[in-house]
Amino acid sequence: MLKYNSSINEEKSYPGLSIKEIAPLMKLNLRGKNKDFLSTIGKNINMLLPVEANTSSSSDLYTSMWLSPDEWMLVSNNAIDKENNNYAIAELLFNKISKTKLGAVTDISDQFVLINLNGEKVFDLLSTGCPLNFNDFRNKKGAVAQTLLAHTDVIIQHKEINTVNLFVRRSFSEHLFSWIDDAASRL
Repeated sequence: MLKYNSSINEEKSYPGLSIKEIAPLMKLNLRGKNKDFLSTIGKNINMLLPVEANTSSSSDLYTSMWLSPDEWMLVSNNAIDKENNNYAIAELLFNKISKTKLGAVTDISDQFVLINLNGEKVFDLLSTGCPLNFNDFRNKKGAVAQTLLAHTDVIIQHKEINTVNLFVRRSFSEHLFSWIDDAASRL
């Protein structure tokens, strides 16, 4: 990590909704599509990457999200040391995937901010600023969608019932958090 400074310095709570940043987390972008790529990743993180569109899979250490037929985001499930930007798994995967030309592994830890939304009004909030129809999404634990929220590109992961993780580019995180705060106050 460069020098981790959060653009979101507070947690917000409203009736039926809480909002907070989960930081810092390791995030890797994985690109590849052949069988050797998939098996090498699976062996090293002890988890199969999801191959069905708009799904995710989890283990004790990591969550992987399907982004396209040849792209995934791998996220650590536990916070990491803010002062350390060397992740053993990132280096291992880079050496076994990128250096052997099986695919590409890119550290995107500093690129995305994770905003966690929790409570029974999560989907009410998301529906006010997002064109995605959440009727099916809300019933599928592990569902993932790339969409717009308040005119901002986001990746939405349905983590648990009434718990959603939003991944937003760092440069838009303050704007999005401000919009979420304002929209939540009106629910």
